Amino acid sequence: MMTTTTPAWLEESQQRAQAEHDALAMPSRKDETWRFGNLKQLNFEGYTPEVSSDISYNIPELPEGVICMPFEEAVEKHGELVQQYFMQREARLGSAKFTALHKANVKSGLFVYVPDNVKVDQPIEVSHVIAGARQIAFPHTLIVAGKNAEVSVLDRFVSANEVDASLCIAVNDLIAGEGSKLSYCVIQELNLQSRMIQVNATEVGRDAHATAFTLNTGSQWARNEAISLMTGEGAHSDMLACSIPSGTQQYDQRTYQHHAAPHTNSDLLYKNTLYGTSRTVFSGLILVDEGAHYTDAYQTCRNLMMEDTAEANSMPGLEINADQVKCSHGSTSSSISDEEIFYLRARGISPQKARRLIANGFSVEAVDRIGNQRIEELVIAAIDRKFASI
Repeated sequence: MMTTTTPAWLEESQQRAQAEHDALAMPSRKDETWRFGNLKQLNFEGYTPEVSSDISYNIPELPEGVICMPFEEAVEKHGELVQQYFMQREARLGSAKFTALHKANVKSGLFVYVPDNVKVDQPIEVSHVIAGARQIAFPHTLIVAGKNAEVSVLDRFVSANEVDASLCIAVNDLIAGEGSKLSYCVIQELNLQSRMIQVNATEVGRDAHATAFTLNTGSQWARNEAISLMTGEGAHSDMLACSIPSGTQQYDQRTYQHHAAPHTNSDLLYKNTLYGTSRTVFSGLILVDEGAHYTDAYQTCRNLMMEDTAEANSMPGLEINADQVKCSHGSTSSSISDEEIFYLRARGISPQKARRLIANGFSVEAVDRIGNQRIEELVIAAIDRKFASI
């Protein structure tokens, strides 16, 4: 529980969440949402909730009315506002048991509220330092952008050292109000002894634009679940990710583009660059509700196989219940061609450097769509660190 006085509504919510977690069964091979998933990674025996959290904030000068503070402090000072938006959506991509565990134990993270017609020019940057052997961290990010508001937030997850095996179960709620622009980015660089589950729920209102980007370079195993719900006409959602597993790393990605209103648009682009005996799983679904006519939705997963021993599993899907829609999905897996290497070698570039340049360029396509120069620079720096370590 939290170190400060926990309000009654949250205490009751956490008790219900703990009961829900205890009642839910562990995922099994029969669950479609865990198809191709590595269930052995779900053994959390001996892990205990973190005693304390280490979070640092880089917060720019904020306009009047903007609320930006640690989640624990926000619960105390703005409880009614937090309660209105905190974990209101069902976790439907396989990790309901673990989001319930998160809800029962959450005590750290970030709360951002931007009032109507207010723009935050510079991104808010947060670093979560995960420490302690066999401890579970439960950071929560809650961002609410009011009507015609604009805000960008970066969450970075790193380990305090390279030896402690820890677990991070992170959940975030993104609410983009009418006409707003909300951008959220995750850089995951945990050590290779650690594991992570991240669940993202985005709600996009009328004429709003939400962008969610995830970069995976660290952790031995990571599970990312992302849901984007478009509730108002003119809503637009960009779902972006880059993952660069090497060695025996495994990344499991599940997505859900839910069009609940007509004239909405979503665009998903996931790029995976695989080395060694690493493994990725991508499973995505575009759902168009009845009456959500004139939906425009795209879903693309591309895998660059840097070695023959790597494995990529992709399962894109569509479920359309409306008319006059334009939806497409696809997945590709390929390796670097000899012609590409020859072209660069002819210009004096070594084969090793040529392969790295091609892999770097492969990732940049998704990074360029973040739309914030400062965040893009930090993401590219993290990508460079990963390639330099391979």
